[in-house]
Amino acid sequence: MEEVCLNSEPVFDEGDEYDVEGDCTVVERDDETEETQLRKGPPSPTVGLEFDSFDEAYDFYNIYAKEQGFGIRVSNSWFRSKRKERYRAKLSCSSAGFKKKSEANNPRPETRTGCPAMIVIKLVDSKRWRIVEVELGHNHQVSPQIKRFYKSHKRMILAAKKAQPPPEPVAEIHTIKLYRTAVINTGHNEYPNFSEIEGINPVDNSKHLELKEGDAHAVYNYFCRMKLTNPNFFYLFDLDDDGRLRNIFWADARSRASYGYFCDTVAIDTTCLANKYEIPLLSFVTVNHHGQSVLLGCGFLGHESVEYFVWILRAWLKCMLGRPPQVIVTDLCKPLQSAVSEVFPNARHCYCMWYIMQRVPEKLGGLKGFEAIKRQLNKAVYDSLKIAEFETSWADMIKWHKLGDNKWLQALYEDRELWVPVYLKDIFFAGMVPIRENESLIAFFEGYVHKHTSFKEFVDKYDLALHRKHLKEAMADTESRNSSFELKTRCNFEVQLSKVYTKEIFKRFQSEVEGMYSCFNTKQVNVNGPIITYIVKERVEVEGNEREVRYYEVLYETTQVDIRCICSLFNYKGYLCRHALNVLNYNGVEEIPSRYILPRWSKDFRCRYRLDHNSSNIDVYDPVEWHNHLHKLALSIVGEGAQSHEHYKIALQELEGLLNKFNAVENDFV
Repeated sequence: MEEVCLNSEPVFDEGDEYDVEGDCTVVERDDETEETQLRKGPPSPTVGLEFDSFDEAYDFYNIYAKEQGFGIRVSNSWFRSKRKERYRAKLSCSSAGFKKKSEANNPRPETRTGCPAMIVIKLVDSKRWRIVEVELGHNHQVSPQIKRFYKSHKRMILAAKKAQPPPEPVAEIHTIKLYRTAVINTGHNEYPNFSEIEGINPVDNSKHLELKEGDAHAVYNYFCRMKLTNPNFFYLFDLDDDGRLRNIFWADARSRASYGYFCDTVAIDTTCLANKYEIPLLSFVTVNHHGQSVLLGCGFLGHESVEYFVWILRAWLKCMLGRPPQVIVTDLCKPLQSAVSEVFPNARHCYCMWYIMQRVPEKLGGLKGFEAIKRQLNKAVYDSLKIAEFETSWADMIKWHKLGDNKWLQALYEDRELWVPVYLKDIFFAGMVPIRENESLIAFFEGYVHKHTSFKEFVDKYDLALHRKHLKEAMADTESRNSSFELKTRCNFEVQLSKVYTKEIFKRFQSEVEGMYSCFNTKQVNVNGPIITYIVKERVEVEGNEREVRYYEVLYETTQVDIRCICSLFNYKGYLCRHALNVLNYNGVEEIPSRYILPRWSKDFRCRYRLDHNSSNIDVYDPVEWHNHLHKLALSIVGEGAQSHEHYKIALQELEGLLNKFNAVENDFV
């Protein structure tokens, strides 16, 4: 690909300063040490620091420059010619270079000094900007006390004023009366006090939610409205002795019903807590049959302690009728880890590797040889197929770069069995945990929540976010049922699952079918009764355009046609890998065994799949169980009724007949 550098000679460049078109943001830090540093002033630019966007990198350097007493501008930009996409830039002191000589009678005095101070940023992985070169020294005097008004600072101030939240009013203090009757278990006719609900004990701590004017009423009114319009809506409030809110949990009817179908793996998203957002939002999330995120409930946490996490986890478990998930995935958070162990003692708890790897530039970016450290870390984490390989790669990285005293890496190594893929091969993740370097994770409320979102604003956006997610699922359902998928090979496996999987899951599986053609030299290396061991070679892309050959061990049991690959993609993603498909094909197996075609990925999963469908298991005195049972049955009617116009007319006629019967029953009681 041709690359073009613009403004490649900064010595005589008059590059315009960067035009800020949005909020002025700063790179956020998690740990207390760096928070203290930020209170003292912004950190110095360091090679290895990464940012989510060009704007964020520019703002970071601009804020640093303002504190030091100099302005900045974009002196160089490199673009890819075909897409006109910026992939590299040089941000310099405003005194860098020299202006061209002017022919005017009264030329402006020269203000540039050829200052060398600058940073160079580069787009990596097509999504993040990394500092790759830094020069902090100036050849002129800089001082925050010099009251010079630089253009870059002016734009920053204007952007900050535009984005500045309103001044914080006095936090509301509410009495117990306001919330005491709002503590609802929707499965009963009475409204018990939360301390009477089995397993939900009030927290003794005095920390509470920091509510601004209007927040509490907005949340309370929303819950009251939802209770009237959504009969299976569930929520709990946790109050201290003074009536102040400590924690809140809620889940709507759809979230509760969804858990009945997708209860294998649940992620607890604490992004807002980790990044110190104004709202301490915690979300319970899983994935549906399209691989889309599905919300299973939300909470506001008053304090990040074991006791508070225990309360909200128990509230969620109560909401889901006491049925714990098999696997729980969280960020690396010790209080949450303790709470999960207490509330879900039989569930497998793992850390999400993606969150950990996202912190690598922040935690290690300032170290000498960071790029080499990162490469070795990625190789150990992403490429290790056996535990011994990981242990060796990690030890080599620590020894070679003298990282034995690094506390963060020490802690990660101690917890390695909770987050490194090679230790988690026997756990089913339903595709919720990224296991490859090029995979990413998107939060459920991505785009709806930012650092200064208030409680009131979030409640207003909550319905919109859920409506769009539900619409997206409905559209995916329709497209999966009514579309014929394009086949890219002549492989029978592809034809077989094109009739079963939803469109998105089929596309993911299809990439594995295509990947069979990068595998070669399938070789039998051992026979132990009916179990045959094969080695499958695959050419895989590594850094740049280079390729290397990797060896994958596949076990094949001939009598039951059981198969397992050392890469364990089936457990991670829920469908067979290219290496296993290659061995099946090698042995003349024309169809994938049914045990490897999970029902949760099928097109009509919600319609045809039933949990506890036998009505004899339903508690005749529990309206919550009535609702859940009827909801599951009704979904099949909706799915079949949407198949065609004739089906729609039949379903509509029968439903109208049911409603008439209900009205007749009501009239008999009058």
